[in-house]
Amino acid sequence: MIELKNITVDFDGLKAVDDVSLTIEEQDAYGIVGFSGAGKSTLVRTINLLQRPTSGEVLINGENILDLSKRDLREKRKKIGMIFQHFNLLNNLTVLDNVIFPIKRDRSLSKEEKREKALDLLETVGIRDKADSYPSELSGGQQQRCAIARSLASDPEILLCDEATSALDPKTTKQILRLIKELNKKLRLTVVIITHQMEVVKDLCNKCAVMQDGKVVEAGSTLEIFSHPKDPLTKEFVETSTNVSETIEEVKQNIGILKENELLVKLNYVGESTTEPLINDLYQKFGIKTNVLGGNIEFITGVPVGNLIVSLSGDRKNLGKIGDYLEERNISVELLGGKDGIF
Repeated sequence: MIELKNITVDFDGLKAVDDVSLTIEEQDAYGIVGFSGAGKSTLVRTINLLQRPTSGEVLINGENILDLSKRDLREKRKKIGMIFQHFNLLNNLTVLDNVIFPIKRDRSLSKEEKREKALDLLETVGIRDKADSYPSELSGGQQQRCAIARSLASDPEILLCDEATSALDPKTTKQILRLIKELNKKLRLTVVIITHQMEVVKDLCNKCAVMQDGKVVEAGSTLEIFSHPKDPLTKEFVETSTNVSETIEEVKQNIGILKENELLVKLNYVGESTTEPLINDLYQKFGIKTNVLGGNIEFITGVPVGNLIVSLSGDRKNLGKIGDYLEERNISVELLGGKDGIF
């Protein structure tokens, strides 16, 4: 659907994007994550050529849009909707007229057809009753819903979201993400969302990429990124969503000194392993006592991903056996405290 090949954007010697290649497939909800200045907004704006790259190719459905004439590019852009952090609504127009604005000059539709289409879109995003209101009369969430409806007026195939929830409170953010997810499925949209919040990726995206200093440092499925982050920056972003490190520190402060044959470990598990009677099995098979000190389970793209922070105590020889046993069940073990060399 979207293929970015070796994209570089150079601003007078400063590479905002540095030789980035990404493939975004049809109907993906693709998150691009990074701190301010990482280059993520610049990269995404190359998809509709609001920012022309210094070098590289932007292919949409196999066509390099850098080769298009101005007229053909305008037509291509109609199939690429975009929503922004601060809504970008026209304050002198009603909500209804804001939605009509992108198709105002479309001669294939009558005035009444444009009105009905806009009303249907407002119904889709849940604010049809605000059609005659002005943007200043709406809440932040309602303004973003209006902006989403406007972005859909030209029947786009792609929806670009530039920090679309950053100006919203947590409750409204959840609602907007749920709406975008529904539109992704219902309208078969390909969604690309820029964010610095890993929660947004977790709630919406099936794939993501992490950017730093203009480069992609890690990319893959959201499930893989959350369950097995590799790059230190990716681990840092995942931590902001899970708070596991904070929990571990609190546990260490509260448990005191570990006994001779006692270990403090973190167990990481994905998918079916989350439903296994792990604690019971460790006791029955190895005589290992397990004390659960912290943990959580959450669903990433419908797959359960979780961790347990536990203390394990028992015969040293049997403690040494459980590492292989857990690995066979796709449960990874991270030693947090106790004598090393047992696993």
